[in-house]
Amino acid sequence: MAQALYLPPPPPDQLARFGISSADMDDTVEVLPDNWPAFLVLEAMGTQWRAGMGGATGLDYAVVPSVMSLVDIPKKTRNQVFRDLRVMEAEALAVMAEGRETSP
Repeated sequence: MAQALYLPPPPPDQLARFGISSADMDDTVEVLPDNWPAFLVLEAMGTQWRAGMGGATGLDYAVVPSVMSLVDIPKKTRNQVFRDLRVMEAEALAVMAEGRETSP
């Protein structure tokens, strides 16, 4: 998931070195049912990242309640979904940081 959402796909010439094309790439990712609500929130918040000079610093928590409402997260589960969202956010930030480390 993280690569499809946060990193550009490999260039065609790089894929060709391995004998594959972009059509061969399968970007399907399975999400466990317990993680589905947090995934829906993370996906809906795709444009709600706070960023500084070094890139993304985290999600804008001020909009989380509205987004949870919009994607129909029941109020009784929102605390757990928020905790799960923070785990996903941390992993996404780590993946984005790896991309900056390998950039020229």
